[in-house]
Amino acid sequence: MDVFVFSVLHGAGTKDKVVTLVPPSPRLRGEGKGEGQSMRGPKETIIKRARSLRRQDNDAEYKLWLELKDRRLNGYKFVRQFPIGPYYADFVCRERKLVVEVDGSQHAENEYDRRRDAFMNNEGYAVMRFWNVDVLNKSNAVLETIVAALDGRLREETAANDLIFTGYFRGKS
Repeated sequence: MDVFVFSVLHGAGTKDKVVTLVPPSPRLRGEGKGEGQSMRGPKETIIKRARSLRRQDNDAEYKLWLELKDRRLNGYKFVRQFPIGPYYADFVCRERKLVVEVDGSQHAENEYDRRRDAFMNNEGYAVMRFWNVDVLNKSNAVLETIVAALDGRLREETAANDLIFTGYFRGKS
Protein backbone atom coordinates (compact mmCIF):
# COMPACT_ATOMS: atom_id res chain seq x y z
CA MET A 1 0.00 0.00 0.00
CA ASP A 2 1.23 3.50 -0.79
CA VAL A 3 2.15 5.95 1.94
CA PHE A 4 0.59 9.39 1.60
CA VAL A 5 2.25 12.44 3.15
CA PHE A 6 0.23 15.58 3.78
CA SER A 7 1.48 18.93 5.00
CA VAL A 8 -0.58 20.55 7.73
CA LEU A 9 -0.33 24.33 8.00
CA HIS A 10 -0.57 26.02 11.38
CA GLY A 11 -1.59 29.60 12.09
CA ALA A 12 2.00 30.87 12.37
CA GLY A 13 2.89 29.42 8.99
CA THR A 14 4.72 26.40 10.44
CA LYS A 15 4.14 22.99 8.90
CA ASP A 16 3.90 19.47 10.26
CA LYS A 17 3.93 16.38 8.12
CA VAL A 18 1.22 13.82 8.67
CA VAL A 19 1.74 10.33 7.29
CA THR A 20 -1.13 7.98 6.63
CA LEU A 21 -1.40 4.53 5.08
CA VAL A 22 -4.99 5.12 4.03
CA PRO A 23 -5.39 6.51 0.53
CA PRO A 24 -7.50 9.63 0.19
CA SER A 25 -11.11 9.15 -0.91
CA PRO A 26 -11.46 8.81 -4.67
CA ARG A 27 -12.57 11.96 -6.43
CA LEU A 28 -16.26 12.12 -7.08
CA ARG A 29 -17.15 12.52 -10.72
CA GLY A 30 -19.62 14.79 -12.43
CA GLU A 31 -21.90 17.28 -10.72
CA GLY A 32 -22.24 15.38 -7.47
CA LYS A 33 -25.39 13.52 -8.47
CA GLY A 34 -23.78 10.13 -9.09
CA GLU A 35 -21.00 8.39 -7.20
CA GLY A 36 -20.76 9.14 -3.51
CA GLN A 37 -24.35 10.38 -3.27
CA SER A 38 -25.06 8.28 -0.17
CA MET A 39 -22.10 9.82 1.67
CA ARG A 40 -23.61 13.32 1.56
CA GLY A 41 -26.26 12.91 4.26
CA PRO A 42 -30.01 13.38 3.84
CA LYS A 43 -31.47 13.67 0.38
CA GLU A 44 -32.11 17.15 -0.92
CA THR A 45 -35.89 16.61 -0.86
CA ILE A 46 -35.79 15.72 2.85
CA ILE A 47 -33.80 18.87 3.60
CA LYS A 48 -36.22 21.02 1.57
CA ARG A 49 -39.22 19.51 3.38
CA ALA A 50 -37.65 20.13 6.81
CA ARG A 51 -36.89 23.75 5.89
CA SER A 52 -40.44 24.24 4.66
CA LEU A 53 -41.84 22.87 7.93
CA ARG A 54 -39.60 25.20 9.93
CA ARG A 55 -41.10 28.19 8.11
CA GLN A 56 -44.60 26.97 9.04
CA ASP A 57 -44.10 26.92 12.83
CA ASN A 58 -47.20 27.87 14.77
CA ASP A 59 -47.01 30.31 17.71
CA ALA A 60 -46.48 27.54 20.28
CA GLU A 61 -43.70 25.87 18.27
CA TYR A 62 -42.00 29.21 17.73
CA LYS A 63 -42.21 30.08 21.44
CA LEU A 64 -40.76 26.72 22.47
CA TRP A 65 -38.01 26.98 19.84
CA LEU A 66 -36.89 30.30 21.37
CA GLU A 67 -36.33 28.41 24.64
CA LEU A 68 -34.64 25.36 23.09
CA LYS A 69 -32.34 26.81 20.43
CA ASP A 70 -28.65 27.62 20.96
CA ARG A 71 -28.40 25.18 23.89
CA ARG A 72 -30.54 27.49 26.05
CA LEU A 73 -32.19 24.65 27.97
CA ASN A 74 -29.52 23.40 30.40
CA GLY A 75 -26.96 23.16 27.60
CA TYR A 76 -28.86 20.53 25.59
CA LYS A 77 -28.77 20.93 21.81
CA PHE A 78 -32.09 20.71 19.98
CA VAL A 79 -32.86 20.72 16.27
CA ARG A 80 -36.19 21.49 14.57
CA GLN A 81 -38.17 19.41 12.10
CA PHE A 82 -35.72 16.54 12.27
CA PRO A 83 -36.42 13.60 9.95
CA ILE A 84 -36.78 10.21 11.65
CA GLY A 85 -37.65 7.64 9.03
CA PRO A 86 -40.70 8.88 7.10
CA TYR A 87 -41.65 11.35 9.87
CA TYR A 88 -40.49 14.81 10.94
CA ALA A 89 -40.21 15.50 14.66
CA ASP A 90 -40.94 19.06 15.85
CA PHE A 91 -37.88 19.16 18.12
CA VAL A 92 -35.17 16.58 18.81
CA CYS A 93 -32.31 16.41 21.27
CA ARG A 94 -30.18 13.88 19.37
CA GLU A 95 -27.71 13.55 22.25
CA ARG A 96 -30.46 12.22 24.57
CA LYS A 97 -32.68 10.76 21.79
CA LEU A 98 -35.66 12.80 22.96
CA VAL A 99 -38.44 13.99 20.64
CA VAL A 100 -40.64 16.89 21.74
CA GLU A 101 -43.91 17.39 19.85
CA VAL A 102 -46.21 20.41 20.14
CA ASP A 103 -49.78 19.53 19.18
CA GLY A 104 -53.10 21.22 18.55
CA SER A 105 -56.47 19.71 19.42
CA GLN A 106 -56.58 17.78 16.12
CA HIS A 107 -54.01 15.39 17.63
CA ALA A 108 -56.25 14.21 20.49
CA GLU A 109 -56.63 10.43 20.30
CA ASN A 110 -54.98 10.35 16.88
CA GLU A 111 -54.10 6.86 15.60
CA TYR A 112 -51.54 8.32 13.16
CA ASP A 113 -49.68 9.91 16.09
CA ARG A 114 -49.68 6.59 17.99
CA ARG A 115 -48.12 4.81 14.98
CA ARG A 116 -45.64 7.66 14.56
CA ASP A 117 -44.65 7.55 18.24
CA ALA A 118 -44.27 3.76 18.09
CA PHE A 119 -41.98 4.09 15.07
CA MET A 120 -39.83 6.70 16.84
CA ASN A 121 -39.74 4.54 20.00
CA ASN A 122 -38.53 1.61 17.87
CA GLU A 123 -35.79 3.89 16.52
CA GLY A 124 -34.68 4.51 20.12
CA TYR A 125 -36.32 7.90 20.69
CA ALA A 126 -38.49 8.82 23.65
CA VAL A 127 -41.42 11.03 22.60
CA MET A 128 -43.03 13.83 24.62
CA ARG A 129 -46.18 15.62 23.45
CA PHE A 130 -47.45 18.93 24.76
CA TRP A 131 -50.59 20.85 23.82
CA ASN A 132 -50.13 24.20 22.07
CA VAL A 133 -52.12 25.93 24.81
CA ASP A 134 -49.80 24.56 27.51
CA VAL A 135 -46.67 25.70 25.67
CA LEU A 136 -48.20 29.17 25.33
CA ASN A 137 -49.65 29.47 28.86
CA LYS A 138 -47.60 27.11 31.04
CA SER A 139 -44.20 27.29 29.39
CA ASN A 140 -42.24 26.96 32.66
CA ALA A 141 -43.98 23.69 33.49
CA VAL A 142 -43.37 22.41 29.95
CA LEU A 143 -39.67 23.31 30.13
CA GLU A 144 -39.29 21.74 33.59
CA THR A 145 -40.86 18.53 32.28
CA ILE A 146 -38.50 18.46 29.29
CA VAL A 147 -35.50 18.98 31.60
CA ALA A 148 -36.74 16.16 33.87
CA ALA A 149 -36.81 13.83 30.85
CA LEU A 150 -33.39 14.98 29.64
CA ASP A 151 -31.93 14.45 33.10
CA GLY A 152 -33.41 10.95 33.27
CA ARG A 153 -35.98 11.73 35.95
CA LEU A 154 -38.92 10.48 33.82
CA ARG A 155 -38.46 6.77 33.28
CA GLU A 156 -41.89 5.22 32.78
CA GLU A 157 -44.62 5.74 30.23
CA THR A 158 -46.68 8.65 31.48
CA ALA A 159 -50.00 10.05 30.30
CA ALA A 160 -51.42 13.19 31.87
CA ASN A 161 -53.77 15.91 30.66
CA ASP A 162 -50.92 18.02 29.38
CA LEU A 163 -48.19 15.43 28.75
CA ILE A 164 -47.73 12.22 26.86
CA PHE A 165 -44.33 10.56 27.24
CA THR A 166 -43.58 7.21 25.63
CA GLY A 167 -40.54 5.04 25.23
CA TYR A 168 -37.77 3.92 27.48
CA PHE A 169 -35.58 6.84 28.41
CA ARG A 170 -32.10 6.27 29.83
CA GLY A 171 -30.79 8.68 32.43
CA LYS A 172 -27.33 10.22 32.24
CA SER A 173 -24.51 7.76 32.73
